[in-house]
Amino acid sequence: MKVGFVGLGQMGTGMASNLLRAGHEVTVYNRSAGKAEGLREKGARVAARVSEVCDGAAAVFTMLADDAAVEQVVFGENGILASLARGAVHVSSSTISVALSERLDAAHGKAEQGFVAAPVFGRPEAAAAAKLFVVAAGDARMLETVAPLLDAIGQRTFVVSDQPPTANLVKLSGNFLIASVIESLGEAMALVGKGGIDRHQYLDILTSTLFNAPLYKSYGGLIADRKFEPAGFAAPLGLKDVRLTLAAAEALRVPMPIASLVRDRFLTLLARGGERLDWSAIGDLARQEAGGDGGPLGIPRHRSG
Repeated sequence: MKVGFVGLGQMGTGMASNLLRAGHEVTVYNRSAGKAEGLREKGARVAARVSEVCDGAAAVFTMLADDAAVEQVVFGENGILASLARGAVHVSSSTISVALSERLDAAHGKAEQGFVAAPVFGRPEAAAAAKLFVVAAGDARMLETVAPLLDAIGQRTFVVSDQPPTANLVKLSGNFLIASVIESLGEAMALVGKGGIDRHQYLDILTSTLFNAPLYKSYGGLIADRKFEPAGFAAPLGLKDVRLTLAAAEALRVPMPIASLVRDRFLTLLARGGERLDWSAIGDLARQEAGGDGGPLGIPRHRSG
């Protein structure tokens, strides 16, 4: 299939690579052109502008950082909306707001184009290994068209609805849960660490008994090692996702007090200069606040008296 791909960050690069590996004809675009060179060597065509990605494509993926980036690529001059052929499909894998997903669905429908929301769960290493979990929603015919593409980037696709925004709601709720796990793990590790228990041993106990899940193992390991650079998912993106979760909750009139707390933890991390850190760095805040000696930001241990 002829496929376009816009957005070659850590996630997009792995996804586009797997589309190539599956035998699809892929044209890629990234605002920073240098990121596309590795894909060119793998057989991708590199476009100089967004409109070229849409030329003859049956489907175009976007994997971008936030609503503003998606809006620019889709609604901008010579963007996807203006350039994609009738009947072709825009597959949005970005973590975006429910409101923007609704707007995209309406705009593409008016242009007689398809729109499928297909956000993914998984970090960059999963994207590179085609081990993502895809949450997809959209018209059944469009989902059938892009199914081979989703199979190429992930290990399983969950179709949740014929309404694209529902997939974005599932994705946001999932990221909220991940952030909540990171915060609670950090607090628990701060507690036992100050009590003299080795945090790696503690993590082994947790993941061998109560919480034998990849999420606890991967993020628990980052917190135990205090390894927050390089960022697999940067802290500002974590704040963005929790903020979008709260916006969706407000629209649906669903109180989410823990989400509000987690948002403030991200704000604390960013206020201390943590923009370049992985979002799991909020899991180190409790240790620092408990008097831990230093941290990922070089914050000195507080001494009383």
